[in-house]
Amino acid sequence: MTIATRWADNDAYGHVNNTVYYQWFDTAVNAWLVEAGLLDIEAGDPIGLVVETSCTYFSPLSFPGDVEVGIAVERLGSSSVTYRIGVFGVGSSEASAQGHFTHVYVGRESRRPTELPGEWREKLGTLV
Repeated sequence: MTIATRWADNDAYGHVNNTVYYQWFDTAVNAWLVEAGLLDIEAGDPIGLVVETSCTYFSPLSFPGDVEVGIAVERLGSSSVTYRIGVFGVGSSEASAQGHFTHVYVGRESRRPTELPGEWREKLGTLV
C-alpha cells in the first residue's frame, strides 16, 4: 500500500523518525486484513495482539513523499502469524527498511490464544 509521509513524521535530523515505521507496519497489515474481510475492528473474534516487532533501516526517508509498504507472511502458525514488511520510497526497488511483527490471535473476551479459522488460514496463505 502507498502511505503519504506527514510533516510530523520528520525528526530533528530531517528524516522520518524510526517509530513511524512501526506505525506503517501496523497500518499496512491491518488495512490488508480489513480488505480481506478478516478484521472486524469493533466485533471481530479472534483479534490479533502484537507480541514481537523489529525493524532494520537501510536508507532514510523524509517528508514530503510517499512510501510503499509491502507485506508477506513469513510464518503461519496455528494461532500466530509473523509478517515480513518492506518499506520503499515510491518507485525504488531498494528497501529503505525491512521489519517483521508477530500477531498472536486470541479470543476477544478470553484473551487466550485461539486457532486461526480456516478462512483466515486460506487468505493469509496467499501472502506466504
